[in-house]
Amino acid sequence: MFGYRVPAPDQAMLISGGRRGLGGAPFRVVTGHGKFVLPVFRKTRFLTLAMREAEVEEKCVTRQGITLTVRSVIAFKVGNDDESIVNAGQRFLSDQEQMAILTGRIFAGHLRSIIGSMTVEEIVTERQKLATEVLETSKAEMAKIGLIVDSLQIQSIDDGDTGYIEAMSAPHKAAIRRQAQIAQAQATQTAAEAEQEAARKQAEYARQTAVVQAEYNAQVDRAQAEAAQAGPLAQAHAQQEVLAAQTELAQRKAELRQKELIAEVVKPAEAEAERIRLLAVAEAERMKIQAEAAASHDRVALDRMLIDQLPGIVKEASGGLAGANVNVLNGTDGLGEIAAGLVGQGLTILDSVRQNLNNGGSAKAAADGHGGSDGARVGIE
Repeated sequence: MFGYRVPAPDQAMLISGGRRGLGGAPFRVVTGHGKFVLPVFRKTRFLTLAMREAEVEEKCVTRQGITLTVRSVIAFKVGNDDESIVNAGQRFLSDQEQMAILTGRIFAGHLRSIIGSMTVEEIVTERQKLATEVLETSKAEMAKIGLIVDSLQIQSIDDGDTGYIEAMSAPHKAAIRRQAQIAQAQATQTAAEAEQEAARKQAEYARQTAVVQAEYNAQVDRAQAEAAQAGPLAQAHAQQEVLAAQTELAQRKAELRQKELIAEVVKPAEAEAERIRLLAVAEAERMKIQAEAAASHDRVALDRMLIDQLPGIVKEASGGLAGANVNVLNGTDGLGEIAAGLVGQGLTILDSVRQNLNNGGSAKAAADGHGGSDGARVGIE
C-alpha cells in the first residue's frame, strides 16, 4: 500500500516528522511491525540491529613495565530496547560504520587501563579475568551510545622481542618436556618390559614345544627300537624254546637209552651173575647133602641120586630165565628174590621126591613082611 513501511527483522524503523518520539527524541521507533508513513510530511530511516564486530590491536604496558601487544575481538550490537535504539540512532544513523570504530577505541582504552594494573603472569594465565574486567568497565560507556557487548575474546598476547613470556614459559616447558621425557621413558620401559615378557613367553613356549617334541621323538625312537628288536627277540625266544625242547628231548632220549642199556646189558648181566650164584648155592647144597648122607649111611643111594639131580633141576629152572628180558624193579634185591625162588623150587622138588620115595619104601616093607632087614641091607649096599 502506498506509504505503508515495514522494517526488516534485524532493523529498527525511525520515523521523523510529526510528533516526537520517546523522551523528546526527534523520531519515533518502530520494530517488528509495519507503519503507515505519510509521504512528504514524514521521513523514514532504518537502523541495523544485527551483530557487529570490531577488532582491537593495542600496545599495552603492564604493571611490570613490559610492553605487550594485545589482539582482541569484540562482538556488539545496538540494544533491542527503544532507549538504546534512540541513543544509537542519534549517534550512528548517518554513518553506521562508526559504531565499530568507536567501539574499538573504547575497548582499547579500557584494555590499556586494566592491563596496566596486572602483571604479565596474570595476563597470560588469566585471560578470561582480563576480558571480564574490560567488559564490566566498558558496559556503562557502551550503554550511553546504545550498544551492548555480547563477548570479548583475547586472541593473542605478544611481548615482542623481550622474550619475557618465552622465559616465563621456560620452566613450564622444561617441566612439560621432563614429564614428556618421563612419560616417554616409562612408555619405553613398558614397551621393553612387554617385549621382554613376550620374548620370555615365546622362549617358554619354544622350550615347552622342544620338550614335547623331544618326548615325542623319544617315544618314536623307543617304539622303533622295540619294533626293531621285536623280530630278533622273538627269534631268540623261539630258538631258546627250540633249544630247550631239543635239550629236553635229548635228556629224554638219554634217559630212554640208559634204561635200554640197563635192560639190554646190565639186567641180563645181573641175571647171568645171579644164575651163576644160584648154581653155586645149589652145588654147595648138594655137597652138604652128600656130606650128611655119608655121615648117616642111611638111604645113601636114594639121596645121592636126588642130590645129583638137584643142580640139574635148578639149572633147568634158571635156564628158562637166561634168554628172557626181565625188568627188575628193585635192583639187586629183586634178583636175589628170583634166585631164592629158584633154589626154593629146587629144594621143594627134592623134598617131594624124597617123601615119595619114603612112602614107597614103607609100603614095600609092609608087603614083604619080614623083609625089613633085607631091605635095609639092599639100601646100604
